[in-house]
Amino acid sequence: MAKEQEENGNGSSSLLVELPLREAAEGFELEKAICSHGLFMLAPNHWDPISRSFSRPLRLTSPPLTVTVRISQPPTSSSSTLYLRVYGASSLSPPHRHSLLNQVSRMLRLSESEENKVREFRSIVEALHGEEEATEYLRSFSGRVFRSPTLFEDMVKCIILCNCQAPPTFYRFSRTLSMAKALCELQFEIQHQISSSKAAEDDFIPKTPAGKESKRKLRVSKVSMRLESKFTESKVDNSVSDLQLSQEPLDFVGMGSFPSPEELANLDESFLAKRCNLGYRASRILKLAQGVVQGNIQLTQPEEDCKETSFSSYDKLSQRLRQIDGFGPFTCANVLMCMGFYHVIPADSETIRHLKQVHSKSCTVQTVGRDVELIYAKYAPFQFLAYWAEMWHFYGQRFGKLSELPVSDYKFITASNMKNKKIATRKRSKTSAEE
Repeated sequence: MAKEQEENGNGSSSLLVELPLREAAEGFELEKAICSHGLFMLAPNHWDPISRSFSRPLRLTSPPLTVTVRISQPPTSSSSTLYLRVYGASSLSPPHRHSLLNQVSRMLRLSESEENKVREFRSIVEALHGEEEATEYLRSFSGRVFRSPTLFEDMVKCIILCNCQAPPTFYRFSRTLSMAKALCELQFEIQHQISSSKAAEDDFIPKTPAGKESKRKLRVSKVSMRLESKFTESKVDNSVSDLQLSQEPLDFVGMGSFPSPEELANLDESFLAKRCNLGYRASRILKLAQGVVQGNIQLTQPEEDCKETSFSSYDKLSQRLRQIDGFGPFTCANVLMCMGFYHVIPADSETIRHLKQVHSKSCTVQTVGRDVELIYAKYAPFQFLAYWAEMWHFYGQRFGKLSELPVSDYKFITASNMKNKKIATRKRSKTSAEE
């Protein structure tokens, strides 16, 4: 059970909840569990490379309560507990505590089924490579791929990751970062009812290029909202106390949690597209949110179904996802990866670049699916984990340790900057020797 400790130092209202790692305690490292996928860089997530802690707002349920949570791991090799510092609450009801632990466990993949997958993957890697130095990155990879606290957030983020000329890695990643941040800023204003009758476009549109979006004119909603950069200049809903807001990490001032289906469902499409620079994605996000609110898209049942990650359950869930507007093969494969299916590798232009550069494969859009199957088949049913460990390793070689980058540098991590001949040459030499 989680242990709660209330602390009222300096008059602040916060709470410490201890989360036992149990089966996951052996070898668990918070840094590796968090900084394992580009999703950890998207708002409202915030990794602090100095304190090695992770913060973000979370929506607790029954009744609704939004708090900011900072997750840290005691700096001892034998640590079997995570510390969850909850800001904005002096106590948690049993339903709130349950909601908190469930969401943190989902992000870090701390369930029994996920732990079993981690161990199985590590066993396969050890059996294939043993102490082989060239594949050290496979053994050091945690086997956990960071995800969002809810399936809805994962689905929306897979939409904004797609077609930025990018997979969920980093080609034009600045655009994805910008859209995620704008959605969270919009949620803050919806929650606190900040409005302005006159809003200049520069105040709320992310300044990243729109790329090859539809050129149709977007109708600006009559009701516009201004993204305020300073909370002190804004008027907030009276239900939120000054004390609660003042103790939140400064990184979240002016930024809310990720918007819920209910908050998005009633927005005007053209307003949302313009407001968050979403382009055609606004329609897809709205239809998803509306489907969830209306009960046409069920998210709880798929989460239950994916506990049995069999090929048949994958096919069933994939067919269900493909019925949602905007969910093509690549987006569906990414969502299902977030749900715990690792036997399918979402492949697109970034995968092609990686195979050409690292494996010297002259693959194309038509052949990339076959190529990844051939290269990573020996890791079945965890082909994606092997592929991603390799991909993440080479990104780290090119840009430095990703968990140590300042937030301001995230936007510079692009696939175009991955075209490093030295990396390709080293891997090409190794591949030739093996053949």
